[in-house]
Amino acid sequence: MTVCKTSAQIIHQIEEELDEDEKEVILFLCRDLAPDLVTKLDLRDLLCTLNEKGKLSPAGLAELLYRVRRFDLLKKIMKTDRASVEASLVKCPRLVSDYRVLMTQLSEDMDKSEVTSFGFLLRDYMGGGKTHKNKSFLDVVIDLEKVNLIAPDKLDLLEKCLKNIHRIDLKKKIQKYKQSVLGANYMNEIQASLPSVGLMNSVYALELKNGMSKEERPIFGQHGISKAVKTSIQESEKSSPQVTSEEYRLKSQPLGICLIIDCTGNNSDPLKDTFTSLGFDVQYSRHLNTTEIGETLYQVSCLSKHQDYDIFVCILISRGDSENIFGKDQRCPGFPLHQIRKFFTGDACPLLLGKPKLFFIQNYVVPEDHKEPNSVLEVDGRGGKVSYNGWTPRNSTIHQEADIFWSLCKVNVSVLEKSPSSPSFYLCCLSQLLHQPKERRCSLLNLHIDLNNRIYDWNSTVAPEEQYSILSEHTLRKNIFLSYR
Repeated sequence: MTVCKTSAQIIHQIEEELDEDEKEVILFLCRDLAPDLVTKLDLRDLLCTLNEKGKLSPAGLAELLYRVRRFDLLKKIMKTDRASVEASLVKCPRLVSDYRVLMTQLSEDMDKSEVTSFGFLLRDYMGGGKTHKNKSFLDVVIDLEKVNLIAPDKLDLLEKCLKNIHRIDLKKKIQKYKQSVLGANYMNEIQASLPSVGLMNSVYALELKNGMSKEERPIFGQHGISKAVKTSIQESEKSSPQVTSEEYRLKSQPLGICLIIDCTGNNSDPLKDTFTSLGFDVQYSRHLNTTEIGETLYQVSCLSKHQDYDIFVCILISRGDSENIFGKDQRCPGFPLHQIRKFFTGDACPLLLGKPKLFFIQNYVVPEDHKEPNSVLEVDGRGGKVSYNGWTPRNSTIHQEADIFWSLCKVNVSVLEKSPSSPSFYLCCLSQLLHQPKERRCSLLNLHIDLNNRIYDWNSTVAPEEQYSILSEHTLRKNIFLSYR
């Protein structure tokens, strides 16, 4: 049978579009196809060689792009789409083994510190002189394969190390692979390890069986969830530069949800346009009362979309006091400011664990003597740990309060009342700074410094009651770059 080959032009186009991390993954995926060549050739030459030997059809190349989630290249270069590739993978033989796919998924779900710990544990098996410092997880796996410590049917050591670094969720992924790929032998192994008889044994075995799925991506209701799920680039042009390990990966399309809650009704239109242009899925609510603010934050924190996105942004504009926001009804004590971000911490919103969460709050402060009489607001505490379909977040090496950027701007409510149709100067400056083109992009922290400078310049020209004050704090672990498209 004649194998349909791929043109050199297509291979060249694809190789130019891929970043270094994606090339590394594809080289790893192809190791079984050309074990004697994969370490000697770069990606383009390897693909060309496989193509010439009849081992790389267009369908196979599309599968490789699918494995690194470059759905934009499937559409732009391969003239197909994600759904077509998924249908083909079900019906036709696959280019890449399930074992290789599993290893790349584990790699995506581990951060740098975990890979370092994983490599250190291997000193007991590979000798103290063997170092895995500064190597990626896939590099370490290759080293283990060379000495026959890891193979498609030999994963006990990997399971043990994952357990020791407290990544039980990833250990369970391996168990699913064993059950689905290795079949009956693995089930016999599981049954032999269980006590002889008992209701719990049957429940456990049923749980393993029902947990099987061809879809490896973790979802609520399964035993675990990936801490840092690699997100896909959808079917559009690749627009962001190569991401280094020192910056958050922002490649999904949309980038993430941008929730805008405008309780004043005059500040949000420019922000909607800005964050839509930045590539966000903008969700907008206007004129909410105090209770509705909490309801909206909770509902958005529960959205399953966060699983596919790389970032979350919340913009909230309201009257308030030093500790609370009031919503349209100006109830006191209002909704606590500190409660806003608690809806999106790692334990409350596990799909955002390890991903940046940005908050920009414009609070028009109402003087004490202008407040309406107190009415008690009961916060139901849903900003704490949430259970989805019976699943609760696992323990993680990432702190639950990590990856948060908080920018709170206060100004006297008289500024709003004096000019109800004028937007916040703080938010206008934020919008303008975010419109920088890609070639002039700067990190979020540097952008916020520029924002502070503009606010201070403004304050030097206006009366004290018209001056803005900004409080910013963060627990970011990497740089964030947002660039106007």
